[in-house]
Amino acid sequence: MSGSTEPPAGPPAEPAEGFAGEPDGFGRLWTPHRMAYIQGEHKPADTEAGSCPFCRAPARSDADGLVVRRGEHVFAVLNLFPYNPGHLMVCPYRHVSAYVDLEPGELAEFTAFTRAAVRTLSAASSPAGFNLGINQGDVAGAGIAAHLHQHVVPRWQGDANFLPVVGRTKALPELLEDTRSRLAAAWVTDAVD
Repeated sequence: MSGSTEPPAGPPAEPAEGFAGEPDGFGRLWTPHRMAYIQGEHKPADTEAGSCPFCRAPARSDADGLVVRRGEHVFAVLNLFPYNPGHLMVCPYRHVSAYVDLEPGELAEFTAFTRAAVRTLSAASSPAGFNLGINQGDVAGAGIAAHLHQHVVPRWQGDANFLPVVGRTKALPELLEDTRSRLAAAWVTDAVD
């Protein structure tokens, strides 16, 4: 392989006719549907308190709002567009956008709920790992930047296969209401240390 000027093996390169520049050996997977996300289409027009989806969810029944568990300061809710089955979000009831603006009681319960969500999903679904994260601000990728929320995403070996990458399809083996009911029944209550 040393000294070779050939591009590495992989998908065939897209013909460069009609494009600017020289062929580079890379294949292209065009995903124009992502432009809607990038441009913010389908985001709530108004993210003020009361109209944002994270303010509305706890005002509904657990089943209608996809709420898995309610606390004094925070609640756990299923993601309406999950990355994986069981994708939860921990949200404060208070409409606040920054992690550093959580009050001490909110922060303690936010942390305890995140820990309980991991333990609950571990017991109910046996994932191999988790992605935990907060995307704070539009530029950081927050879909709803005005209301703080932490993602708890269970992961299994091989869960990111060709379906979402090539087929623009996500295989979810369970309806959201079934997931919500199963996780709500299995919620692991965790005392704040």
